[in-house]
Amino acid sequence: MKVLLTGADGQLGQALITTVPPGVKLIATSRKHLDLSNQDACCRAVCSHRPDWVLNAGAYTAVDKAESQPDMAYAVNALAPKAFAETLQICGGKLLQISTDFVFNGRQGFPYLPDQERDPLGVYGSTKAAGEEAVQKLLGEDGRAFVLRTSWVIGPVGNNFARTMLRLHRERDQLQVVADQVGCPTSSLNLAQACWRAIELGSERFIPPVMHWSDAGAASWYDVAVAVGQFGLELDLLDSAAQVCPIDTSSYPTDAVRPAYSLLDCTSTRAALSLEAEHWQQALRNILQMVKKSQPR
Repeated sequence: MKVLLTGADGQLGQALITTVPPGVKLIATSRKHLDLSNQDACCRAVCSHRPDWVLNAGAYTAVDKAESQPDMAYAVNALAPKAFAETLQICGGKLLQISTDFVFNGRQGFPYLPDQERDPLGVYGSTKAAGEEAVQKLLGEDGRAFVLRTSWVIGPVGNNFARTMLRLHRERDQLQVVADQVGCPTSSLNLAQACWRAIELGSERFIPPVMHWSDAGAASWYDVAVAVGQFGLELDLLDSAAQVCPIDTSSYPTDAVRPAYSLLDCTSTRAALSLEAEHWQQALRNILQMVKKSQPR
């Protein structure tokens, strides 16, 4: 099986590369290999490689910056997956589109089901929703388009909240972290496992066209920051942990409005993929353990 991967230099992309299953020929493309803002380049990549699957893990993920760069965000998050889908219509093959909890407005106060109506708040969520809509419209009727939404991705490499908090615990005595936004962290390694299982099963039989995947449990950003300090001390990654003070979203203004409650209901996806969820705290501890192992002695 041949899989064309985008976003190979991102934290999910790197996790997918390190966990590629036997029998998969992976064509890993990063920004320097494939400019996702260039639709023609996306089409040429599919025509050239003729993959059985496109695993579109690349995205414009700078949530705040997207508010001032909507055209670029739309090109990468909406037009690139559309170009992949249009070319796969002709060449054959399937598409696994990685998406986000930001396609929801976060106002309902209980976990979102995969088939719920999209209602994004900002440019990032709107462009990711447009990407979902495009691939479903073009390939959905043939059962060749799959959307996998996730949330709050963290991992041992790349830029993510857990690694940033670990650094700030080292640098500061006190941290102020938003406590009124609720979701669930997702280990990049656990997400990679779900992606590969979706491709494995989607190659052979029916899987849901829209799926949700995150680690188990619920948390605020404040909860995650506190846990990073606790596990950092346990693993001797920190000499001391900063005091973490909870604040409201209104006390930390950003360019983009974020959903206040974006927990994803992953029940149907876990059943369809036959995968058990790991609690976010255990996943976070495992990630920090990997960070420790990667540090020079």
